[in-house]
Amino acid sequence: MQALQTATVGAAEFMGKSATQGTIEKGKAADLVLLDADPLADIHNTSRIAAVVIRGKLLDRGALDELLSSAEKFAAAH
Repeated sequence: MQALQTATVGAAEFMGKSATQGTIEKGKAADLVLLDADPLADIHNTSRIAAVVIRGKLLDRGALDELLSSAEKFAAAH
């Protein structure tokens, strides 16, 4: 729990953005990482990303895999 709070609430406070980021509340940025498993049961579950919501737009696992593939191809070509 401490690691998750440090990465979310703590990071927003450190950057002076706790009014708009760091917790899930009405009026705050809709940037979320949705996991397939409970990170409190095992911190390694933070790598089990099912989807991401960024600026209110949902990127499901398929869309995330496409982005990763594109980035890998770009990196290999440059």
